[in-house]
Amino acid sequence: MAKQKEIKTNAMRILESLKIPFTHYTYECDEFTDGLQIAEKLSLPLEKVYKTLVTMGNSKNYFVFVIPVAEELDLKAAARSVGEKSVEMIPVRDINAVTGYIRGGCTAVGMKKQYVTRIDSSAQAQENIIVSGGRIGSQLELSPLDLARAARAEFAEIIRK
Repeated sequence: MAKQKEIKTNAMRILESLKIPFTHYTYECDEFTDGLQIAEKLSLPLEKVYKTLVTMGNSKNYFVFVIPVAEELDLKAAARSVGEKSVEMIPVRDINAVTGYIRGGCTAVGMKKQYVTRIDSSAQAQENIIVSGGRIGSQLELSPLDLARAARAEFAEIIRK
């Protein structure tokens, strides 16, 4: 029997092209599962698992925020970090049209367009963090600095204290 070829996501191809090392985790999942359940399923430490959120600013531009999975985005701090008066979460139905990814498989690397991206500064205390791999059932572990480089992101304090 032939070994099934691993299907690479756009995010994985970009990381490889930038020569960024990462570890790929997979899990069985047919539909959206929140990040807390994924961390539990893969026995991953919560402080290392990050989720990707997409917002729209009052300028009608989109902004991407990567925060610890158990935390909430501070919308005021997030808006300040990107020079907007305010930002709000985009509707779930718009995620694919805006990013090219689906809910539960959204990652800051390799979206349809390059959006201004911020990673919560808590990531800088971690040697590696774990983010979506670009589809449901796929997670990537890499250094926060490498994620920032691949996503052209900056670090900012953007979680609710």
